[in-house]
Amino acid sequence: MMGLFYSRGEQMTDRTVKYSFDTLLIHGGLEPGPAGATTVPIVQSSSFAQATAEELEDIFRGRKVGQVYTRVGNPTTESLEKRLALLEGGQAAIATASGMAAITTAVMTIVRSGDEILASSSLFGGTFSLFRDTLSGYGISTTFVDPTDLAAVRNGINDRTRLVFVETIGNPKMDVPDIPAIALIARAAGIPLLVDATVTTPCLARGSDLGADIVIHSTSKFINGTGSAIGGVIIDLGRFDWQSDKFPHFEPFHKKYRAFAFTARARKLIHKDFGACAAPMNSFLLAEGVETLSLRMERHCANAQKLAQFLKAHDRVRWVNYPGLEDSPHHQVAKKLYGDKFGGVLTFGLADKAAAFRFINGVRLAKNLANIGDAKTLVIHPASTICCDYGPEEKGLMGVGEEMVRVSVGIEAINDIIEDFDSALNNL
Repeated sequence: MMGLFYSRGEQMTDRTVKYSFDTLLIHGGLEPGPAGATTVPIVQSSSFAQATAEELEDIFRGRKVGQVYTRVGNPTTESLEKRLALLEGGQAAIATASGMAAITTAVMTIVRSGDEILASSSLFGGTFSLFRDTLSGYGISTTFVDPTDLAAVRNGINDRTRLVFVETIGNPKMDVPDIPAIALIARAAGIPLLVDATVTTPCLARGSDLGADIVIHSTSKFINGTGSAIGGVIIDLGRFDWQSDKFPHFEPFHKKYRAFAFTARARKLIHKDFGACAAPMNSFLLAEGVETLSLRMERHCANAQKLAQFLKAHDRVRWVNYPGLEDSPHHQVAKKLYGDKFGGVLTFGLADKAAAFRFINGVRLAKNLANIGDAKTLVIHPASTICCDYGPEEKGLMGVGEEMVRVSVGIEAINDIIEDFDSALNNL
């Protein structure tokens, strides 16, 4: 099959050179293109011809590396996968059509009917729906716990639990789990830790440093950075031993692929059979976004910090959730894990739903839409949109109230963002 795996050490064409993180953002996994092109070529082809029937058979049987069909692999997508694996300190990656496709593929690679998942109760609404509603129809149940309560995490694991799933920073609750501590709990139980790092990106912390086994991103968000494409990625950090009685379905993959057993099962079965592959054009747009990720995250985080402080001091604002604020209950954990950067997303509360709607209708610079991680500042009312299908109890677990506004803080000049928000707030 196509380039199924690649080593952690495979950083550049010149294997003897080691580069820093910011350089890898631009050069990692990038091979010279046609006529010396320095951008990733867009290989817009559904399938790939081989010279002989024997060669095509060898690729299908895994005896030779090569491309056969874009649903399975594509050169443009493979370049993106290599770069993202390097950035997280992983050994391999699989790019998918969306963030939800990445989560679904990763989870379905591990669990089977009768298994259980232990998940954060403050997950993104789409992930919550997948775990609670969709997977339950296939005999896979989920126990939701407060991810900041380590005792609840430990006590939530039972003999049927097969994975732990958390987000680096809850969206939209803005809670910050102690991921290295959760990793120790998962390791003691003999199950993998899957971490959705969409909000933080590897610029704030790499999955390999947090203790994760599998890292997932919705690459539609900060990695793309322009709202021009959707995608997802699964990154295998190669640290979990799948040779376990809990995972007998991994036995043939572990026997053949050893440390790459997860990637092999994911790519050769779930990813291939479900067909949630990345489109070459989207992979190109996502790879372009990666190059400026570090610069953008610096501005996202700095702007979010200043906007949070402004909102906290405004008399129309009831509360602000942002881990960068010193009085946030999550500030110390976030500082330990992410240093002086606390992400580009925050939430705040107004008097009620009507006030939240008036605010959203009153901003001019910020855009009202269902996304985060864009270069533009984005606002949304979560209770009536991305969480509209949930009742008061579920919304409470997610930290969503009718008065809440979520903000994905862009990279515009901060004085213009603050002026826009101030004008809308003063007109409530």
